[in-house]
Amino acid sequence: MAITNVTDATFTDETSKGLVLADFWATWCGPCKMIAPVLEELDSDMGDQVKIVKLDVDENQETAGKYGVMSIPTLLVMKDGEVVDQAVGFQPKEALAELLKKHQ
Repeated sequence: MAITNVTDATFTDETSKGLVLADFWATWCGPCKMIAPVLEELDSDMGDQVKIVKLDVDENQETAGKYGVMSIPTLLVMKDGEVVDQAVGFQPKEALAELLKKHQ
């Protein structure tokens, strides 16, 4: 499954079903750039088990505010539209995989 870029307008629809990892990021954020290839690998490894979406916080402040995102990258684990877990800052692939497996 490919990583999907979402906006304030599409976030709810894209995260409402199944297990979703939502990456709140910005273009100027160093750790966000570091985690991008990790998310690509995770997407490749986990395939249809999880959907990964990315939300640029500079362009979509409403959603970032709604979820109380204060630092980036913030990664929210969502199941059927509800936040069930989160991680803040750079995370290695193994840590993210474990975080997601807890909620499958």
